Amino acid sequence: MARSTRPVVHYIATRPDGTVPPTCEDLARYYSAQGETIPTINLADHIGETVDHPSPGQKWYTDKPFSYFHMYTRPGEILERIEDGWPVRLWEVEPLGETGNWGGDNYPYWLMSHQIRVVRETEAWRAFGHRGMQVMAVLAQLPDLARQWADEWAADPEGTRRTYKAWEERVNATHALDWWAHYRAQYSRRSAGLATANQLAGDAAAQAATDAGAEPHVLAMIRLRARCLVAGQLMHDRIRTGEYEQSIRALLLGTALDTSAAVAV
Repeated sequence: MARSTRPVVHYIATRPDGTVPPTCEDLARYYSAQGETIPTINLADHIGETVDHPSPGQKWYTDKPFSYFHMYTRPGEILERIEDGWPVRLWEVEPLGETGNWGGDNYPYWLMSHQIRVVRETEAWRAFGHRGMQVMAVLAQLPDLARQWADEWAADPEGTRRTYKAWEERVNATHALDWWAHYRAQYSRRSAGLATANQLAGDAAAQAATDAGAEPHVLAMIRLRARCLVAGQLMHDRIRTGEYEQSIRALLLGTALDTSAAVAV
C-alpha cells in the first residue's frame, strides 16, 4: 500500500499589521532614503482571495525592495528574513502561476511567486517550529523566572555563584548551546526560530533582572540561563537519545539550577 504524503503548506510571515515586509531590507532602506514608497500587500485584507504582486521584479532576482512573494514550507525558518524578527503574523498561502527558487541545498524550503491565494491566518507560534507553543510559554514566564533567579542570588550570593559557575563551565565544555542546540536546529530547519527565541529570552530575562536590581555579573548568568532554557524547550525532541544527550538537555533546561518553576515539556 502506498504511503500517504503530507500536503505541503506554504507560509508567509507579515508585520503585526498584516503587511508583507520587503524581500530585501537594504534595498528598502536605500529606496526609502530616496523618498520612494515601498509597495506592499496587506494579507489581512485578502483572506480567501487571489493576490497579484503590485510591482513584480525579475524572476527570481532580488532586484527591488519587494520583488516577489517569498514563501516557506518550513515555518521554523521563516523569521530569518523578517526585518524586526518578532512579533509577526503568520499566514498559509497557495502559490499560483510560475514559481521559482534560488536553488542549492540551503533553500529547499523557499519558494517565490508573483501571485498567491491567501488561505488563512494561522497561529504565530508556528514560526518557531512545531514546538513553538512551548517556546511561547517559556517566553511568557521568563520575566517572573528572572526575578525569582535574581532573588536567589540576592539571598545567597556566594552559594548561588558557585552553583551557576559549575553549571556554566559544564555548558561551555559540552557546547550545549552553541553546538548541540545550534546544529540540531539547523538539521531540523529551526535555525531562525532558535535565533529569535534566544534573543527574546535573553532580552526579557535581562530586563526583568535589571529591574530587580541584579548586578552585571548576575545579569550575564541569568541571561545565559534564559537562553539555554528556551533552546532546551525548542530542541527538546532533537536532543533526547541516550544518556549523554539527556545530560545535555538537562544542562539547557537548567536542571541543576532548580527549574521547578519552568514550563513542563
